[in-house]
Formats: sequence, C-alpha cells, structure tokens
Amino acid sequence: MPPGVACGVGGFLPSTMPNTHPSYVELSKLVREVSTLGSIASLLGWDQETYMPAGGVDARAEQQGLLAGIIHERKTQKKIGDLIAACEGEVGKSIETGSPEAANIREMRRDYDLATKLPTSLVQEWATTTSKASEEWKHAREKSDFKKFAPWLGKVMDLCKQKAACYGVPKGGEAYDALLNEYEPGITAVEIEQVFTPLRARLSDLIHRVAKSKAKVSTKILSAKVPAEAQHAFGQFVLGAMGFDMNAGRLDTTTHPFCSGIAPGDTRLTTRYRGEKFTDALYGTMHEMGHGLYEQGLPKKGPNAGTPLAGDISLGIHESQSRMWENFVGRSREFWSWALPHVRKHYGPHAKAFKSAKVEDLYRAVNTCTPSFIRVEADEGTYNLHVMIRFEIERALLSGSLSAKDVPGVWNAKYKEYLGLKVPDDRRGCLQDVHWSFGLVGYFPTYTLGNLYAAQLWETINKKIKDLPARISKGDFAALKKWLNTNIHAHGRRYRAAELCEKVTGKPLSADPLMRHLESKLGGVYGLASAR
Repeated sequence: MPPGVACGVGGFLPSTMPNTHPSYVELSKLVREVSTLGSIASLLGWDQETYMPAGGVDARAEQQGLLAGIIHERKTQKKIGDLIAACEGEVGKSIETGSPEAANIREMRRDYDLATKLPTSLVQEWATTTSKASEEWKHAREKSDFKKFAPWLGKVMDLCKQKAACYGVPKGGEAYDALLNEYEPGITAVEIEQVFTPLRARLSDLIHRVAKSKAKVSTKILSAKVPAEAQHAFGQFVLGAMGFDMNAGRLDTTTHPFCSGIAPGDTRLTTRYRGEKFTDALYGTMHEMGHGLYEQGLPKKGPNAGTPLAGDISLGIHESQSRMWENFVGRSREFWSWALPHVRKHYGPHAKAFKSAKVEDLYRAVNTCTPSFIRVEADEGTYNLHVMIRFEIERALLSGSLSAKDVPGVWNAKYKEYLGLKVPDDRRGCLQDVHWSFGLVGYFPTYTLGNLYAAQLWETINKKIKDLPARISKGDFAALKKWLNTNIHAHGRRYRAAELCEKVTGKPLSADPLMRHLESKLGGVYGLASAR
C-alpha cells in the first residue's frame, strides 16, 4: 500500500504492509467506477436545484431514475460480492488486520449488503418520485399550501416504509432504525430519544431563564439592507479566508442551501439571500463551507479514490464541521473582531449602519436566544428543539401513527409546546425543509448529533491550539483547518463516529460540552447566573 493513507488519529502515516492482493485491486476498481456514476447523479441533482429550467422536471426525473437503476445494478453485481468475500479471507494474511485496507473492506461489505437488499425497481421508483416531489415541494412552499405537497409526502413515506422493510428491522428495534443506519451507522431511535429527552429539558430550562432575563439585546444592526451581490462577494471572501479552495469548488444560490461533494476537485456550495439580516446568508454560507472543507479534506485522491475510505464517516460528523464553522467560529467575538472591518469594506455604500458599529454590538446581536419559526435561521439555544420536532414527526410518519395529511396540525402543536410559537402559515411551518421531499428520513437527528460532536471537538481543539482565539481575531484560520484535516477529514470512514470522537477527545460523546458552551455564551449575553 503506498504511503499517504490515514493511519491512526493524528495524521497520515504509511501502511506497514504493502498491499498488492489482486482481489483488493480489482474490487477497488469496480467500486471506483460505481462512485464515478454516483458523481454524475450528484451533478444532475445539483443542477436541478440551481440552474435547471422548470420545464425540465419530467425529463430530469426520468434521467435520475434510469441512472439510479444503472448504478444500483453495478453496485450489487455478484462479482463485487465475490471479491469482497475474497478480500475478507485475506484480512490477517496479505491484508493487515486493523489497516486502512481492512477498514475499507469492512465498509464495502456494509455498503454492498445494504444495496443488495433493495430491488432495482424500488431504487428507480425512489429516484423518479423524489425528483418530482422536490419540485412539487418548491411550488407548495412558494404558495404556502401544504395540501399540494401532502400527496407527494405520502408517496415518499410509502417508499421509505418499503426501503425500511427491505433493510429489515433490527431485533428489538423499529423501522426508523433501518433508515437511520444510512446516515448515522450504529445508533438507534431509542438511543437518540435517550439523548434528546434530557437535552430538551436542559435547553428548555436555559431558554426559560433567558426569557426571564431583563437584559436588552439589540439586533438592529442586523436589519441593515445589503444587496445580494454584495453579500455574495463578501461570502466568497470569507470562504477564501477560511481555506475553501475556490479552484475546486463554487458558490451558487438555491431555495434550500446545501453542499454537494460531487467529485475530487469539485465541491459545490449553495446559499440564499434576502435584503435584510445579512447574517442569515453569511452563516448559511459558512455552514455549507464547513461541509465543503470536510469534502475537500477527505482522502479522495490516490489509492482510496472512489472507495468508502474516501467518504465521510457519518452525517453527524459531517454536520459537526458545518456547525463548528458557523457557530463556534462565526458567532465568536474573535470572528467579528476580524470580520467587521471587512464588512465595512465589502459593503461600501451599504455599510453606513456598520460605520459606528462595535464588535460587541455584532457579537451580542448574533447570539440572541429567541424562539423562531425557521430552523436554518434559528439561534444556537433553540435550534435543537426544531430538530427534535422533526425527529418525532418523521418517526410517527414511518410507524404509521401519523398520516401525511395530518402533519401541519401536529407540527403546529409541537411548535406551540416546545417553542411557544403559533405557526402563521405552512411556508414557515411544515414546508420549510426540503428533506422529506428527497426521502431523507432519519437525517434530521444528525443535526443535533453534529452540534454535540462540534462542542466536544471544540473543547479539545482549544486545548491543542491554545492561541486559537487570538489567531481567529487576526483572520488566521489555517491552524484550525489543519487540525480538522489531520484529525477528522483524513480518516474518511476508517472509524465509526463514536469511535473517532473518543479517539480524538478521549471521551465518549456527551451533551455536557454543548451545554457548557451555550450556558457560558448566553449567560454572558443575558447576564444569567450559572445553572450549576
């Protein structure tokens, strides 16, 4: 095995045993070809969400369905299964136990076993239906009319149930576990519930104490109207400063922001703009950039290109990267110490509101804690409650205890209970997220897992890079990016998420670091006494 493969937490080390086993070489080649076809599907999806004309919906759905069938047939071919079995027989012999190659074989087996449980007909129907459903979601959201989308949500949920049945319900588990395994391997719905229930109580207590605070935090500075072009230019400047390689990526606009790691050297970010509250687009861009830095940092080139080892470990870890850059970096005093002069420079004639602004003004304004309707625009203190609501609803949809047509009523009731809000319309309610139109059931819990991982990693990072705050205040993000590249990104899928977390931080995942972060920050902004 050539050098340059992640070998243990801390960096790249050469494998101790060269690997020339022909089965492994041939297997990697076939898996790489499937990955290349997958990148084509990703490109079609990105185009549909950005530049494709509305009239292309039906043709795109047909294209996606046909391509999905081809990919599925290629990834489930018997030859791949035979080669995986042959390689498994070599682990401990010509393939070293515990090596990157052994981890790759383990992940190839997992992917193959999952794929072979799904019939090609279901995969094709899934691709075609979700392609159309995502377009129907856009129209329904624009008109704020859930009734237009409800039939499509019903169709997607039926497909989700079929997929879960094909995967098989784990012993003692539920259908939700089967879909959750696609995004966060090794965790169950019950385990998530056991994390979410006490976390919700702690968050609710913190939000209640904030609400009782007499401190007044002005957000007037955020209402300055800034044209989309100026926001876009500043966003690109921030991306470059933080290390996102624009020669290997780009930034575009869409209805619901996302990041797509299409292929080596091609990572696409999207964001959205509105005239007021420029920080929504800024933080949306930084959030997707965190995903993008992870994609650009994965070992996508060299011997592992196109194999599982070059992929992300889980959506929870992926989300930890985006939330870290968005919140732990972007909402810090140090970030605004660096960014404020650049805001004034980039926004030019639109920067009158920022001429007399102080760093503390912006720091406090972007760290308010106020319940709101839109998840992607929610503050750190209330954000996870949005995720918990979606987790509970989609779990009910999958179990059959909730029908698609009844989602708005349950959604609105939960927003009233958890956030004290009366949802005014479907656009700001159950139509705000695109995920269900794509069949991404089991995806939402990873957002909160990402916050938990980010907080725990951040405490470790600050112990390792003791002058990190001073570096950030000067616009020096290189040390942080290098640490993440070395300790998180470079390993790809070599370790499970929980295993990587414990290797890097020395502790199993806990909600304590996130609550320490929130209680310290909001306690300072609102003058709260310590809760502990």
